[in-house]
Parts: sequence; structure tokens; C-alpha cells
Amino acid sequence: MPSTSTKRRGSTGGTKSRSFKSVVVRALWILLGLVGVVAFAWVISRLTLQPDPGAGKYVHDNTHPGQTVRLYLDQPSVRAAVLEIGGNVVLLMPLGVLLPVLSNRFRGPLRVLVAVGLISLCIETVQGTMIAGRAFDADDVILNTLGAVLAYLLVGRRVARWAHRSA
Repeated sequence: MPSTSTKRRGSTGGTKSRSFKSVVVRALWILLGLVGVVAFAWVISRLTLQPDPGAGKYVHDNTHPGQTVRLYLDQPSVRAAVLEIGGNVVLLMPLGVLLPVLSNRFRGPLRVLVAVGLISLCIETVQGTMIAGRAFDADDVILNTLGAVLAYLLVGRRVARWAHRSA
């Protein structure tokens, strides 16, 4: 019996072979997604996991959702609030596009939410426990995850559908 990885059911119930072109295109999309995730992981590690020893007394852990966002919104500078909140929303947005391209398992807003939520939680936990001058912030986890889900809804699901259309 033929392997299911090279055969699929047609609408008439029979099996037909995937074209070589469709297999190559799908493999290239997955490779592109993998390269994107690795490059993105490197960039994120440089942005979030570098020590900031000068920030020592200004950095405090936040385990209460909304506390840091309120702090930013209470500042007189709207620009600073937009940069801080927007930066956290934008930070993991690429994962909302890259993960669904990498695998069909990450298609759907709930799956992206769980995957990116766990990734963000890991980053924040490492920051809060192992990196000098960094702290755990529950609001960062929420904002990072929200950004990735928004990216998935706006762009990711279309790109994933296009990348896996030959699947």
C-alpha cells in the first residue's frame, strides 16, 4: 500500500499522487519557516536575554496582570507608553506568522495563543530568575501573546493556508 505522505484522497474517494512540484513547494515553505523561527529566536534572545546591570534598582517583578500597563498609562509621556506597550505587542508578532507556516499544528488562534504564551512565559521566567537587570512581568506575557494572536489573525492564517495549500 502506498505511503500516505505521497498519496491523498481525492474528492471521488480514490487516491492520487501529489505532484513533485507541490511537495517541493511545501518543503521550501517549511524550510523558510524554520529559518525564520531560528533567526527570530536569535534576535529575541539578543533583545530579551541580555543582562542590563545598570537597571538593577529600577527593575521589579510583576505578577499582577495590568499593573505595569497601568504604570505606563499613568506616565505623562504618551510616547513612552506607546513604545513600551506597543513594543511588547510587536515583540513576538512574527511567531503568529512563522509557527503556522512551520506546522499545521499551530493553525488556529487558540493554538497560537497557547504556544506563544508558553514561549513568552519561558522568556519572562528566565529574565526574572537568571538575567541581571531583568525582571518577570506578567503584562509582558499577555502583551506578547496578544501580539502573536493578532498577527495570526491578520496575516498568519492566510500565509499558512497559502504555504500548505499543496499539502
